[in-house]
Amino acid sequence: MTSGSKTLTLLLGLSLPWWATASAVESDAAAQSLIASLGRPAPARTAFAEARFMKVLDQPLVVSGELGWLGGDKLERRVDHPSKETSTIADGEVTQQRDGRKPRSFSLKRAPQLQVLLDSFVALLGGDASRLNQAFSITFDSTRHDGGADAWTLTLTPRDTRVAKTVASIQIDGRGNEPRCMRMQEADGDLAVDLLGVLATRMPVAPTRETLLALCKGGS
Repeated sequence: MTSGSKTLTLLLGLSLPWWATASAVESDAAAQSLIASLGRPAPARTAFAEARFMKVLDQPLVVSGELGWLGGDKLERRVDHPSKETSTIADGEVTQQRDGRKPRSFSLKRAPQLQVLLDSFVALLGGDASRLNQAFSITFDSTRHDGGADAWTLTLTPRDTRVAKTVASIQIDGRGNEPRCMRMQEADGDLAVDLLGVLATRMPVAPTRETLLALCKGGS
């Protein structure tokens, strides 16, 4: 009996890596399929509302406007409220234009957060799973709803250790083939939460991490 138990335990132990690998392959295939379904022809634009939680501030900074993928590695972030500002990423440079001020430009290498935003946003809107996988380790989770589109979360962890010292992870929540929320967790504890598309109109007047997480996970 003891010998049989040991044999069964050994066989189960040998089987676990196979099952774990199969599960990982299925999850990876599902993530690849989802990312491909998110692709949009350029130019692609979406409304956003962002709340940025910083340790040095008592209240989050809230801005809203429009994100635009212009094709290739060109990304535009236009802020309409509370003040007007346009940031454009193109050809390895970031150009910022504010009302009443001269434009200023700097190398993208000086802003790891913007590089991560570029890689993730361009890869998602381009449906480019290969590019996303080159820059990030990807974890995929989904929940099926009866009579409705599947809810899903992609967790992106930067592969570059230098970038990871600034950006710990990005989580993207969505339903069906629509990303609805992007959460960028910085290594120092700061957090930026972007509500996308129709969800952008639901940014609370006084957002908290908890209320935004609830919106990202279950807001309709």
